[in-house]
Amino acid sequence: MQGKALVRRPSGRVAEGIVTHLERMPVDAERAVRQWEGYVAALRENGWETVEVPPEEEAPDGVFVEDAVVVYRDVALLARPGAEERRREVPGCEAVVRELGYDVRRVEAPGTLDGGDVLKVGDTVYVGQGGRTNAEGLRQLRAAFEPAGAQVFGVPVTSVLHLKSAVTALPDGTVIGYPEAVDAPSAFPRFRGVPEPEGAHVVLLGGSRLLMSAGAPRSAELFAEMGYQPVPVDIGEFEKLEGCVTCLSVRLREVGP
Repeated sequence: MQGKALVRRPSGRVAEGIVTHLERMPVDAERAVRQWEGYVAALRENGWETVEVPPEEEAPDGVFVEDAVVVYRDVALLARPGAEERRREVPGCEAVVRELGYDVRRVEAPGTLDGGDVLKVGDTVYVGQGGRTNAEGLRQLRAAFEPAGAQVFGVPVTSVLHLKSAVTALPDGTVIGYPEAVDAPSAFPRFRGVPEPEGAHVVLLGGSRLLMSAGAPRSAELFAEMGYQPVPVDIGEFEKLEGCVTCLSVRLREVGP
């Protein structure tokens, strides 16, 4: 067993989700549910126990559960999303992480923080600045996580919704991204470009396995050449809403007592 992963079933209103940087396209809600079920099945098939956060029908973006809570070691920091209409997504996540035994903290006003702006690479935590997460949100995250051993750095985000819309990291710590979407590649000690925007997003499943979008076949070939095992899933309906594979779960490798 790799750990637990929080997931949240899509709302029937998922097609109404916020779109900031993309042109709005029609979203097939029924297909989105099928894609979400395929995503959850891929987690389970690769050794993850999925824990469903109660659905929030009035939250079209609620399926992007990563934005509501950030976990580092035994601390769970409840987000305060930069889009006010998304703040209703947080209480359901709070109940679950409390039940799992985490030391629960929360971002307070005037701080804003979206979990999609937080990239953890070992004990280094990068926090996107310039979009949904503000300087006070960064300060509060630093106060919550640094005592537990994290080193926290702010990095600019201007051309995409969240930091993890631009970059994620491979198991060896190399940060990957689609170069045109990355504001400051030099912010990362090791950066490698990928050939497709959808290839910038991977979820580490354990070992050499990488959960990634089926919409990035050239990136999958690159990762395979590097010795990794791509596990592609179709999340096309969520990509229309600026979502990616990281947004749809919160991976919990170290659960509190």
